[in-house]
Amino acid sequence: MAEISDAIAMIKKAEADAEQLIIDSESQSKDLIAESNVKAEEIISAAKSAAEEEAKNTVFDAEDKAKEEAQSIAQQSEKDVAALKEKAMANVDNAASIIVKNIL
Repeated sequence: MAEISDAIAMIKKAEADAEQLIIDSESQSKDLIAESNVKAEEIISAAKSAAEEEAKNTVFDAEDKAKEEAQSIAQQSEKDVAALKEKAMANVDNAASIIVKNIL
């Protein structure tokens, strides 16, 4: 009878140990999930920050290129205007001569 009693006690202890193991495992699982969620949020936040920084840099680069292009266009326009003015001034003398000839 003592052997049956010991066997039952061992079974009950094994059941209690198993239940405690399940409780501990669930607790550890919850902790790991919470930790994973925190790490995932940190990674997402870092990725967002990096993407925002990259977007800002891209915008700044585009602005710099646009400014350079605008300056280049302005310089070329100034050259073109100067060339047109020079041609126009050369034609003023010819126009004045034609007008004088027609009047006289």
